[in-house]
Amino acid sequence: MISYVTLGSNDRVKAKAFYDRVLAPLGLTPGYADDEMVGYGPSGGEVQLWIVQPYNGLDASVGNGVMLGLAASTRAQVDAVHAAALAHGGRDEGQPGPREIYGPNVYVAYFRDLDGNKLSVTCKAPA
Repeated sequence: MISYVTLGSNDRVKAKAFYDRVLAPLGLTPGYADDEMVGYGPSGGEVQLWIVQPYNGLDASVGNGVMLGLAASTRAQVDAVHAAALAHGGRDEGQPGPREIYGPNVYVAYFRDLDGNKLSVTCKAPA
């Protein structure tokens, strides 16, 4: 249903360094980058996540109630993404752990990127 997602950034260079490290445990790499944007997807695959400087020239801002959910195959990937986010300037919004309220075997972590965008990374596989 979703073709791609964009997140605004006020410093694409710093955002790229952050996301290069945070998305690596999920096997996502930059598939495109220029002075205004960088796009991530599976190696050799289609870009699905764009980090962009807003096209209208205004500062990027965080949407209240907006959160990007990233899919992980394993709980170890959830842990690694969350740890990478915090190690590279992200803020914790919820430590990795089971979230039974969302269903059996749901394991989630939450964080904010350098611009304040909220993200989650979720694994729905048993431990």
